Formats: sequence, structure tokens, C-alpha cells
Amino acid sequence: MNERTSGWRAVIVGAGMAGVQTAVALREQGWAGEVVLIGAEQHQPYDRPPLSKAVLLGKAEHSAFDVDFEALDVELRLGESASGLDAGRRVVRTQAGEVPYDVLVLATGAEPVALPGSAGVPGVHLLRTLDDAERLRPVLAGRGEIVVVGAGWIGAEFATAAREAGCSVTVVEAADRPLAHALPAEVAAPMADWYESAGVRLLTGTAVARVVDGAVELADGRRLPADAVVVGIGARPATRWLESSAVDLGPDGAVLADARLRTTAPDVYAVGDCASFPSARYGERLLVHHWDNALQGPATVAANIVADSCADPAPVAYDPVPYFWSEQFGRFVQYAGHHGGADELVWRGEPADASWAVCWLRDGALVALLAVGRPRDLTQGRKLIAQGARLDAARAADPAVPLKSAVR
Repeated sequence: MNERTSGWRAVIVGAGMAGVQTAVALREQGWAGEVVLIGAEQHQPYDRPPLSKAVLLGKAEHSAFDVDFEALDVELRLGESASGLDAGRRVVRTQAGEVPYDVLVLATGAEPVALPGSAGVPGVHLLRTLDDAERLRPVLAGRGEIVVVGAGWIGAEFATAAREAGCSVTVVEAADRPLAHALPAEVAAPMADWYESAGVRLLTGTAVARVVDGAVELADGRRLPADAVVVGIGARPATRWLESSAVDLGPDGAVLADARLRTTAPDVYAVGDCASFPSARYGERLLVHHWDNALQGPATVAANIVADSCADPAPVAYDPVPYFWSEQFGRFVQYAGHHGGADELVWRGEPADASWAVCWLRDGALVALLAVGRPRDLTQGRKLIAQGARLDAARAADPAVPLKSAVR
């Protein structure tokens, strides 16, 4: 136990995965002071991935974290939204009043991007919170006509759930292919076939002109009847409340954390979807909006908070291999790494196969991997990326060869 911190207060803003795990990690790493966890929602802190699957389909009532906050001596303040930060006075402003801190962790996550002009239109939904999922459950139960705007990860997952519920689903995507902002064309374009095979109508290269009660009007003049419209066109860091503070934000709205996940304000850290960090592994700043980042980052934050309270601190850098997964149209899709700087793409199998993978190499080293129904490739590939392993591209292209056996 770090007795040096016994009279200090650590405040965490955001009660999602990143915030909850930071509170847990602080106690595990010896923080002896107060821990206050502030959440904007009234619900007990919960996990988000089940919202687009089990909760939507009525297979689970909630996804609350199995954490005993009382036993951890963590004070929960639910239903309080942060509205500002005065780093000079060391207080967080909320609608319930000011909350003083000695150490502050920003873990407010991301917020969905709304479709312009859709505010107040009946039947338009976002999917980010438990309340969003609860509102959508009767929509799916009604088995009506649903239009999904956006063929990204969340759009595909919701379309999958809606088809499983028996709804008629049309997905509208402004780009020429699904996942246009996540994957290169040669990898993402074949995924369009997944929609048709699942009975989902996919309209690409099509912009939404406006949404009205009961319909979506497209820029080309077509009108799609809609009992409900679900918008999945992206997310941005939930950091608007920090715009006039001493915490520097990037053009994308992300908190600009350093390698130790510290912000530009003294004793203020940031973790999860709301923060970007410099990756020595990839030589650029990364903003990772995925569950694993919110799970892994808190250990680094807690270690650095505790270290910074010691007379002889031992700093810890954060530079993970990013990872995420998606279940869509009967397929388990996994991705590890970051392919932005890759100079070679290697296919393991073909998109028409039941399972296949893609490796991205930079100067022969594996930097990213997409695996469809090949979990062993993902497990081995993630380790090889962390090791900076160089692959024999010809052997890596043979799906019968284990990836670890393709190392030079």
C-alpha cells in the first residue's frame, strides 16, 4: 500500500470500461487515497459490446460489470455529467457541483456522430448506451422496415441483429464499400457480399439527403420507407466539456496524451476512447476506439499515477498492439495492429472462402492482421506483431502454414 497517497483523492470521469478498470487498477497497485468514479448515466457501470447483440435481442437484461465498488472503497457518483475542468483550482465541474481532485483521470469515452438534420425526427436512433439499446429492442421485436445509415462496424453488427430478429434491413453507405474508413478497398469490397447473403439490402455510393418521419430520402431521389432509422456513421471523443480547459485536444477532439497517458494539465491523465497516444511501434499518434484499448490502458494509467506519487518514480509507457473483434453476418472478424504504414499486403486464402486472413507487412515485418474465422492466425499474429517479427511472404500466403512458421 502506498501510504504516501493516503490523504489524496483520485477522481475518474467516465464510468465505462476504461474508468472502471482504472479504479480497480489503482487499488490493485496500492493507491491508498480516495477514489471517486463519476458517471453520466444513472445505471450501474456496464460493458458496451453486448448492447449490439445480447441486449438488443432480449437475450440479456444488462451487462453490468462484476465489480464490488464498496469492497474496493470506490465512491460512485452516477447520473453526474462533467461540464468543465478548472485545472488551476483542481476541480471538475458537474451539474451537481464542483468535485475537487489531487489526481484526475479522463475516461469519458466516445459519443456517436449524429446524422445532420435528424435531431427531433421520430424513429431515429443511435446505439451507444444501455438506454439506446432498450429503446431499440421493441423496434426489433416489431419486425418492421429498418434503414441503417453507415456500413461500418456498428452498422454491420446492428444489421446482423436486426436480421436475426426478422426485420427487413437496408443499409445506406455514402462510400463505395463497407468499412471504407477502416480497411483498404481490396480488403473491404468483398465484404459487401456478406450483406446480400444475410438478406440485407446494401446501397453504397449513396448519400442521405434527409430523414423524415417514416422514411429516408436519398440524394439520388429515392425514398426508403422506414419504421426506424439507426445511425452508425462514426464516433468522436466525448471531450467537448474540455474545450476551454488546460487539456490540449487534437483536431479529432481526442485528448493529446503522452506515452505515459498524461495530458498537458498537471496530474491529469487520459485513457480509452477519449485519448490518443504516441505509438513508438508505429511512429505515429493513435486514436483507438475499441474495447481492448479501454481494458488495457488503465493498468498503465494506474501504474504511472502511483509511480508519480513516489520519490523515485518508474514511468511506464503505453504502446499496445491494437486489437478488436466484430461478429457480423455469421462471421467472427478480428483485427490486430495498425496497417497505415504497411508497404505489402499478403492474402491467406480468398474472400470467397469460409475463412481467410490478410497480413500487412512493413519492410517485411508484420504490422497488422485481419482474420475472418481464423482465430489461431489472430492469436499468433498478435504476438508476432508485438515481437516485430519478419515474415516470409510466400509462406505467409499459404493458409495451411501456421503464421508462426512463416517467420524468417
